[in-house]
Amino acid sequence: MTIFKKVAIVGTGLIGGSLALAIRKNKLAEKIVGVSRRQSSIARARRIGAIDDGSRSLNIIKGADLVVLATPVDTIIKLASRISGLIDKKCVVIDVGSTKEKISARLSAIFPGYVGTHPLAGSEKRSIAHAHSGLFRGSLCILTPTDSTDKKALAKAVNLWLGVGAKTIDLLPRDHDKALSFVSHLPHIAAFSLMQSVPGEFLKFGASGLRDTTRIAASDSGIWADIFLSNAANILRASESFKKNISDITKAIAARDKAKLTRILNSAKIKREKLG
Repeated sequence: MTIFKKVAIVGTGLIGGSLALAIRKNKLAEKIVGVSRRQSSIARARRIGAIDDGSRSLNIIKGADLVVLATPVDTIIKLASRISGLIDKKCVVIDVGSTKEKISARLSAIFPGYVGTHPLAGSEKRSIAHAHSGLFRGSLCILTPTDSTDKKALAKAVNLWLGVGAKTIDLLPRDHDKALSFVSHLPHIAAFSLMQSVPGEFLKFGASGLRDTTRIAASDSGIWADIFLSNAANILRASESFKKNISDITKAIAARDKAKLTRILNSAKIKREKLG
């Protein structure tokens, strides 16, 4: 079912490119255009059928009734004022940023049709080269409406994500950032820290345990530096909890307290089993 006449994807990387492909596959828009810093990304997005047309200039988004901001967190905020002069006030604007409080405060003041969204799907890989139409199927997308969010825009945003196969849930921006600091941002800190802790000469002995635990440490460092800094207060609190739990384990090891160590490990095991 067609929801939009013209969709503009600003940032045709993994998420933006995959969303474009999913919109195309599910016939949710009549036309899709893309904006990227790299001409090679635009060419590839066109070649695989993700977009009908693309440009390095934002001018291509004129006439869109949906704009998707799929760039790094800081870039989303920087582009907002430039984009506002190119689109109609009735245009629905969503972002797919990994943090929401700062983005929501800025964009809701600029775009009457803004709805914050965060699809919990992706990979440590990036770029249009890894995009695919099924990325969001069966995933969860968090929407972060506020009291000022336009109800029609919200309904269209919900239908978009349902249309590409995701389930949706609403959270306030501040609640989103608190939750994601534990379930997404902290795991990345842990993975980066773990890889930093492994001496280089021992990497050749690393097997599936190390690879599985640190897969996300291969993520883009610049993007994650921006995410960490944009949600600093929550991440610092989450990190304190992590440090305490590492301390509890190491203290039990130092005291050779097998009973306590087993209780801690079993508690973690039970939580992990609930994750599925």
